[in-house]
Amino acid sequence: MNLPTWITLSRLLGLPVLLYLLQDPSSEQRLYAMLIFLVAAGTDWVDGYLARKLDLVTELGKFLDPLVDKLLVLGTMLALIELQQIPAWGVCLILARELAIAGWRINPNLTGSSTIQGANLWGKLKTVSQIIAIALLISPWSETWRILSLTAFWLCVSLTLISGVIYILPPPEQVKSAQRPE
Repeated sequence: MNLPTWITLSRLLGLPVLLYLLQDPSSEQRLYAMLIFLVAAGTDWVDGYLARKLDLVTELGKFLDPLVDKLLVLGTMLALIELQQIPAWGVCLILARELAIAGWRINPNLTGSSTIQGANLWGKLKTVSQIIAIALLISPWSETWRILSLTAFWLCVSLTLISGVIYILPPPEQVKSAQRPE
């Protein structure tokens, strides 16, 4: 395992601490939870940058990075469901997309082995929107932020579903070439 992969795995270390802090959170615990979440989420950018910059992109890294992202995001969202800040059905929509696309991203090739397809722009936008929504939802700010945080949550649900549909649909050039007569 290389440095970017270790950084990816380090992201998981924040999850148990987050879940502990969000059990019955005070304002101070919410602040710590938000900071830990943002640092853990920030390592997503760091590991990707280092992997590309140092030419250390691996199949293991392409597999683990989105998996760890999903654990961090969905684990924190489960705590937010328990705190009755977000509805479970919204998180179920996100979970359904994540499970469907996780299997879709593995492309078997002709040799019998498979390659892991990296995230596209929509998948990255989805991840950023989830990070922003969760940070707002776990923040210690007053109730006046509730509308903004819920709006951010529903925006992330929408982007999650849109990115899933875009991931499954064939690229426009494939549709055009399939329609051309030979």
